Amino acid sequence: MDKIIMLGTGHGFTFDLYNTCFILKNENKNLLVDTGGGAEIIRRLEQAGYKLSDIHDVFISHCHTDHLLGLMWIFKRLGSMYARQGYLGTFNIYCNEEVANSINKMYSLVLPSVLANAIKENVKIHILQDNEVVKLAGYDIKFFDLQPRGNMLYGFETILKNNKKFIFLGDETCNPKLYDRIKDADYIMHEAFCLDAEEPIFKAYEKHHSTVKSVCQEMNKLNIKNLILYHTEDTHKENKKELYKQEAKMGHFLFRVGKFTYCQ
Repeated sequence: MDKIIMLGTGHGFTFDLYNTCFILKNENKNLLVDTGGGAEIIRRLEQAGYKLSDIHDVFISHCHTDHLLGLMWIFKRLGSMYARQGYLGTFNIYCNEEVANSINKMYSLVLPSVLANAIKENVKIHILQDNEVVKLAGYDIKFFDLQPRGNMLYGFETILKNNKKFIFLGDETCNPKLYDRIKDADYIMHEAFCLDAEEPIFKAYEKHHSTVKSVCQEMNKLNIKNLILYHTEDTHKENKKELYKQEAKMGHFLFRVGKFTYCQ
């Protein structure tokens, strides 16, 4: 059974909604996508009913702090687990070259040598190429370059067990060069930084992000069947769903609430 477990849906400076990361789950197989920006990732996994020993494959989309730095806290816990045989097997990280370079430079500087050595011995970093296909969590996942305006950013596409096409588009507004690739998809994960009326406050466009209305308008033109919005700012926690639903309709997108599990 296909499941998306949202561990956090906020951008880098949120607290209650946390930073963007989720698990793509297929029966007892898991792929963790991004790791947030701090130790909170460990608590979020536990809240969702996962132990670190349940995770063996991680995809890091890009090297921004709110997607990468949580990995250092995972490494800290993981290093201790390896030392007492509390984690069995290889911990695999899939990422682009820029992310791999950042990870390799960072962990030996921020971890005690005994933990850093355990990570060096037991963690494997796989540098992805554009359009490379890797079998993870029981899916054939094709990773691809999102052609961002800033740092290297990779997304992925796959066919779910229900034969629906699922695409993850990182945390920038989708580059129009990718429209032919994503049109008619069954599920799209796309960032939506804020409500359209609050764009002058949060300046989403300056950050290469979208408003709810703007992304819904574009996805509607591309005949996207279901749109999953994330990477939002931290306000409107109590009624965000209703506000986003209203704005999605303004963008002429039929707002659907899928059967996904959220850990807020």
